[in-house]
Amino acid sequence: MFVHQFFVKGLAHSSYLLGGTTTCAIIDPRRDIEVYIHAARAMGMKITHILETHLHADFISGHTDLAAQTGAVIYAPKAGTCAFKHSAVAEGDTFEIEDMTIGVLETPGHTPEHVSYVVTDRSRGSDPAAVFCGDTLFVGDVGRPDLFPGIAESLAARLYDSLHKKLLSLPPVCAVYPAHGAGSLCGRAMGAMRTSTIGYEKKYNGALKIKDKKKFIETLTTNMPPAPDHFSRCSAVNGKGPALVDKLPPLKALEPVEFKKRMRQKNTIVLDCRPSAAFGGGYVPGSYHIDFGSNFSTFAGWILPHGMQLLLVTENPEQAADAIVLLRRVGHDRITGFLDGGIYEWAKAGFAFDTVPQLSVQNLHAQMQRRERFTLLDVRTAREFEAGHIEGAVNIPMPDLRSRFKEIETSLPAVVICNTGHRSSMGASLLKQRGFKYVLNVAGGMTAYAAAGFAGACALCTQLHGPRV
Repeated sequence: MFVHQFFVKGLAHSSYLLGGTTTCAIIDPRRDIEVYIHAARAMGMKITHILETHLHADFISGHTDLAAQTGAVIYAPKAGTCAFKHSAVAEGDTFEIEDMTIGVLETPGHTPEHVSYVVTDRSRGSDPAAVFCGDTLFVGDVGRPDLFPGIAESLAARLYDSLHKKLLSLPPVCAVYPAHGAGSLCGRAMGAMRTSTIGYEKKYNGALKIKDKKKFIETLTTNMPPAPDHFSRCSAVNGKGPALVDKLPPLKALEPVEFKKRMRQKNTIVLDCRPSAAFGGGYVPGSYHIDFGSNFSTFAGWILPHGMQLLLVTENPEQAADAIVLLRRVGHDRITGFLDGGIYEWAKAGFAFDTVPQLSVQNLHAQMQRRERFTLLDVRTAREFEAGHIEGAVNIPMPDLRSRFKEIETSLPAVVICNTGHRSSMGASLLKQRGFKYVLNVAGGMTAYAAAGFAGACALCTQLHGPRV
């Protein structure tokens, strides 16, 4: 038995190659599938199985693409009633890959249809060697059951049973391979380690230490982190079967005149992917901004209206090509093209551009000392804000600005801050779209504010592998 993990930063998604000698399975694949094909080829293996633990909410899966290119059979939960061609599996089902027996456990809770795949390596023994548990059990945490309105408590109860009556009954040495790690919003407090064992999680997983079922349900259904918009639609797309990537239109380089013409078309938006400083220096009016160095896919799924035609502004063609991959991971498939030559050519063509001035923390502090009138808008999560903030700041999490912008005084300058400057720049673009004229972005955010000695470091902001977005 051979296991190779593939990890996607931002989404914090883990997928796996489970191999024997000449054949292998890919478990919970991402949509850009070339990485699996190349890995299997390098190891002299043929991809024969594709295993889905559940209908993922936070990303579009690559199961249909991988099956189309390799001929492998997709195995998916019977309870998911998937519309694509697959082998439906349920509790007690087994199948083999060379010397490995894969058994199916129904482990609902994070989603109603969830299953886990228990692997026994018969070449070494008869005990289960590994479990691919999707989003039921994480390192240091368990899957959130609150993604389905109206049934969160019943799902939490089923999650408790899936954990305590099934997964924790596996041998202590059984390896745990979850579908997500620290940084994912599919849980609340995942650990930085990407794999574990049943025994280790029994001993140290905080959620598993809650033995009282009622308390477990209460804990898992209150004060959960907000769920991004795309969580409510990705599961349905994955169940239906995503569009094949190679059937999507190719990316086009557009001259400024053509770019502006397409901007005027119905249901079309502009997304600027450049760093916040570059965006602030000049951007196409009305653009959304998501810094490519941020948690790009998650925020794209969260704040960009679904089903729109997307026009990209990037630093170069290579970044545009990379952006398409990350956008497709969360279901944004209608990408028309990118601005050839970027904002430099846009300005040369004589077209207007807008700006978001970048404010240093020193200038921010000086303005506060002089008691200048402005709104200091902290767009971090409520949990980050509570952990430490600048006195007088107003907290509206960045995605909420789309609906809560009316709470901000339009006659005053809006100074937007987050922990580094990424989310604040996104927030600034949302405010500018809604008619705010005087918007500034605090470069470096609370991290820079603390580094300059104006405040203590935020415990959450300094957790490199913490659960924040």
